[in-house]
Amino acid sequence: MRLVLTTLLAALSLSLSGCGYNDFQRLDEQTKSAWSEVLNQYQRRADLIPNIVATVKGETNFEQETLTRVVEARAKATSIQATPELVNNPEAFQKFQAVQGELSGALSRLLVVSENYPQLKANQAFQELRAQLEGTEDRITVARGRYVKVVQDYNVLTRSFPTNITAKVFSYDVKPNFSVADEKAMATPPQVDFGASAPAARR
Repeated sequence: MRLVLTTLLAALSLSLSGCGYNDFQRLDEQTKSAWSEVLNQYQRRADLIPNIVATVKGETNFEQETLTRVVEARAKATSIQATPELVNNPEAFQKFQAVQGELSGALSRLLVVSENYPQLKANQAFQELRAQLEGTEDRITVARGRYVKVVQDYNVLTRSFPTNITAKVFSYDVKPNFSVADEKAMATPPQVDFGASAPAARR
């Protein structure tokens, strides 16, 4: 009896391995790990913003609209509870992606506008914060790239035969991914006309 049970378990193990079950487990864990790293880097960026805003506020006549956009975009981005389950919800994922893209755009504008303020450019604290922010943006890009790759591998496994059968049996659905349009938008620097927004002369 024990021999029969052992044989059945071995056969079941081989069949699950052959149908991609183990690959689904591996890629699902890798997806969670990659997503956690994306969230860590986004949180790092969110934590830097209050200090950046406080430093910029000390610059006389700095564009209030630009600061307001950054503060509001950060509030939207941090209002979404980015749980691991979010990667299985295309609608929630798209919303999360949109608010993070909005924050990226607002920060990009702030950095471009800051170039028009000599005293701010000479502010050591601001420059250090700027370097940290730019480093974080680089980390975000790397983390997103890793996530995109592992989700792509997972989704190919989900759609390919015969592993698509396993996917249906165990409810392994295709996971949402960062869109190409979003990647292009984040890589495009904002257009700023300094001729119409030069700081007023100090008295």
